Amino acid sequence: MSKIAVVVPVSPFEPLEILLNSAKHLLSLDYDSFEFKIVYVVDKNSPDDERCEKLRELGVEVLERNTTRGKRAGAINDALDYLRNFEPDYIAIFDVDSRPERNFIIKCVEALERDEKAYIASSRRYISNPVNLVSQTVEAEYHLINFLLKKSRFRQFNGLIGVLRAEYLMKYRLNEDAITEDADFATRMHCMGYKAILVEGTKVYEQAPLSWKDLVSQRKRWYYGGLQLWRYWKCVRATKNWGFILSWTSALTLTYAIILLIPFLILAPPLLFYKFRSFKKVLVTFGLLIHTVLLQYSAICAMAKYVKGRGIEWSPIKRVPQ
Repeated sequence: MSKIAVVVPVSPFEPLEILLNSAKHLLSLDYDSFEFKIVYVVDKNSPDDERCEKLRELGVEVLERNTTRGKRAGAINDALDYLRNFEPDYIAIFDVDSRPERNFIIKCVEALERDEKAYIASSRRYISNPVNLVSQTVEAEYHLINFLLKKSRFRQFNGLIGVLRAEYLMKYRLNEDAITEDADFATRMHCMGYKAILVEGTKVYEQAPLSWKDLVSQRKRWYYGGLQLWRYWKCVRATKNWGFILSWTSALTLTYAIILLIPFLILAPPLLFYKFRSFKKVLVTFGLLIHTVLLQYSAICAMAKYVKGRGIEWSPIKRVPQ
């Protein structure tokens, strides 16, 4: 019988209600005949953090950390050590706001079993909280990202949200010094010739930032992490896989000059109406304009910090209970 472990890293800032809703959702997924366990890796916010016991009461396992070493990457690496005796064949990684469809695990495992060179399988992402202009703007952005995921030869699933082959994750682990450990791992795996599979027939939903301030904080971190990836340039170039090289370099150059896309926003109103079939969604055009300017600001800030050798702050993002 194959085994699958589900790992959910939890920061000290995540509220209890969000965690309980997350656990209930993951317990409701279809695991078919797999032997499975769900592990929440909790960075405790106090010695008697009640979140740990409340999660255990729902029937999931909890790995408690009295440190924030390595942030998300450190939490996942600690989970890998915790899972060694379980010896899983596959490891699914989710965030506390991830809401995969019920068949997500099964569809991803099926995709991995069809391709031995695949290290991860995941699906398109969609926003579960389009409640204001900020989150509706990110919702529109995700439709573009989904399109690019299908075309790109460098598929990088944010957060490594998906199902991974346990042997690869256990062997190569996550880089705890990387600001964007997901993109770091994806780059390393692609350089070694492994694949990331975009799975059809299932979806995963997640929450978008609810304020422009939270969005800027998130994107500064992403841009800073992207700059760190240039350490792999020689490895990327050595692959001689020109589709991968072009996709990787485009992601790490064009996105840093996002302001150049502003003239193309004239196409946004008809595209938004076509996609959502709602005149209200056309108003998201204004959000896309703000979004583009703020992304450019975030890129400039990240580049300035990187050049000066400064780190980047990690700030909590407000979530909607779902």
